[in-house]
Amino acid sequence: MAVKPGYKQTEVGEIPEEWADVVLDSVTKRGSGHTPDKKHPEYWNGRINWVSLADSDALDDRYIEDTAATITPAGVANSSAVLHPAGTVILSRDAGVGKSAIMKVSMAVSQHFMAWRCGPHLDNLFFYYWLQAEKPEFERIANGSTIKTIGLAYFQALRIPLPSLSEQRAIAAALGDVDALIGALDQVIAKKRDLKQAAMQQLLTGQARLPGFCGEWGVKRLGEVLEIQKGQLITEKEAVPGAVPVIAGGKVPAYFHNRPNRTGKTITVSASGASAGYVAFFDRPIFASDCSTIGEGVEYSIEFIFYQLELRQATIYKAQTGGAQPHIHADDLSPLEVGFPRRPEQTAIAEVLTDMDAEIAALEQRRDKTRALKQGMMQELLTGRTRLV
Repeated sequence: MAVKPGYKQTEVGEIPEEWADVVLDSVTKRGSGHTPDKKHPEYWNGRINWVSLADSDALDDRYIEDTAATITPAGVANSSAVLHPAGTVILSRDAGVGKSAIMKVSMAVSQHFMAWRCGPHLDNLFFYYWLQAEKPEFERIANGSTIKTIGLAYFQALRIPLPSLSEQRAIAAALGDVDALIGALDQVIAKKRDLKQAAMQQLLTGQARLPGFCGEWGVKRLGEVLEIQKGQLITEKEAVPGAVPVIAGGKVPAYFHNRPNRTGKTITVSASGASAGYVAFFDRPIFASDCSTIGEGVEYSIEFIFYQLELRQATIYKAQTGGAQPHIHADDLSPLEVGFPRRPEQTAIAEVLTDMDAEIAALEQRRDKTRALKQGMMQELLTGRTRLV
């Protein structure tokens, strides 16, 4: 395939003619880390942040500032750990392969991480975004039977495309703006979820009443007023391919079948596995497999019942039995006590909470679209297919 005008073919692919193709080690100072001996308590719980696999959830969010564990200067002095300066870019090369971040303060790392101190020709935020874009490749090349890892030789030979410093910073700024928007949406979503939780606590217990409603609520056990049914176990091999979602361990379909065993609106409660007790709601035909189900009724609003169970999600999880393979049976749900107002008030409460869920879902959809936009921008900007300067 011919190279388009203004571009050249290199070992890192087709890039603009003004860009360089360099070995990463030529523009960074590469390092790693170590785990101080845990038999020496004097090496631990000091003032030095120490990045380990326990911090995986804190990565991939541009900067890392706090860590799950800390070490002491003695821990650094008596091990192969190194104190890396603020601004160092780190990458997990073992479990959680490809996760990266920039140190906001000086830190040490475990041997599971690579650490690069960028030289004068490489902007650390640009480099962070390049690592983010390469994550699928890092995951692909990692090998190992128990823990996937990337060997040191790979990083010694790793090459990157290198635009001018001004273009690097322009690219990083553009991607940073998108990250800021995603972060703002995450904050709004978190706030809306908190508001919904507060509304559930007030409305579903009768502590607050919607305008126009009064009267006492009745408290009944779930099994007294509802029929809780078992699902029909089916394996993927037994399922005939189709468009009907098979529900077992949560809200996401395990696979698809060609016919439903539940139609209309249905509440499902996962019956076994790590998600045993997870409550979900479906307003489309489904095939209920490894779960208990509650269908529509006359005396109650199924949406109201769903929100009552969602409010009690933590309590339902606590009812798990079975140890290593947790279970929640229909009989475990029957004793749950639920407050029931008259049907019109049930419907009104459910409508308020459904509207809140719809608002959250719309925000989540906007955030997910923004994330997809960011992925596309990284592919365009970090390869030079789209230029900002």
